[in-house]
Amino acid sequence: MGFDTVNLSATNRVASHPFDLSGKVAVVTGSNAGLGAGMAVALAEAGCDIVGVSRADAGETPARVTAAGRRFADVRADLASIAPVDDIVRAAVEAFGRVDVLVNNAGIIRREDALDFSEDDWDAVMDVNLKSLFFLAQAAARQFVRQQSGGKIINIASMLSFQGGIRVASYTAAKSGVLGLTRLLANEWAAERINVNAIAPGYMATANTAALREDAQRNDEILSRIPAGRWGAPADLAGPVVFLASSASDYVHGHTLAVDGGWLAR
Repeated sequence: MGFDTVNLSATNRVASHPFDLSGKVAVVTGSNAGLGAGMAVALAEAGCDIVGVSRADAGETPARVTAAGRRFADVRADLASIAPVDDIVRAAVEAFGRVDVLVNNAGIIRREDALDFSEDDWDAVMDVNLKSLFFLAQAAARQFVRQQSGGKIINIASMLSFQGGIRVASYTAAKSGVLGLTRLLANEWAAERINVNAIAPGYMATANTAALREDAQRNDEILSRIPAGRWGAPADLAGPVVFLASSASDYVHGHTLAVDGGWLAR
């Protein structure tokens, strides 16, 4: 695992409103594309320096963050195991001196009928989507305690944190676990001024949903259930992630916020 830092001269401003994240440092996993990239850029536009964690290419995220006037540290790590978690936090501190926000976004999915679902597909999804999420949250929380600063942890849940779905047994189990862990960690860490919350995106137009969107029947079935009448986009998570990362959410603990175009209301 290694990291490179893109440096820009920037003056930290005194926060002028509760959504101002100037001077804060956010670690965003899976920041190279899709929802992770969208959230990283939104946090940068609100004032955060970004530590972007991805397995390989960082994509366009570094350029988009620096275009917003913030710094970007590119950390390469494979969250298929928990081996890199301490190094990720260490790299963030080496790059920017502190950590204030963790967005636990990295995730994978495997699709197969439950009758045929393999142990390999079970373990692969659970390791990335739940096990590494927990241990990275733990490592970030330990850093918050060392800093005596409090902090914000934002886990990425799913509609399948609330529903069963089909053909995604390990993904449903992991995302249900994310909702439960978010509550547990909030219970334990609120006294340390650490807010642990989650965002549950609805059906988003990302690489993970390409197969669904390309299936005309499934695409129509999904759209007919969404009151907003469209698939979500990474930009739809900008406001929610900035809210949960900022002082505006200081009294919000253990909540999973659905950003779903009204899917759960139908």
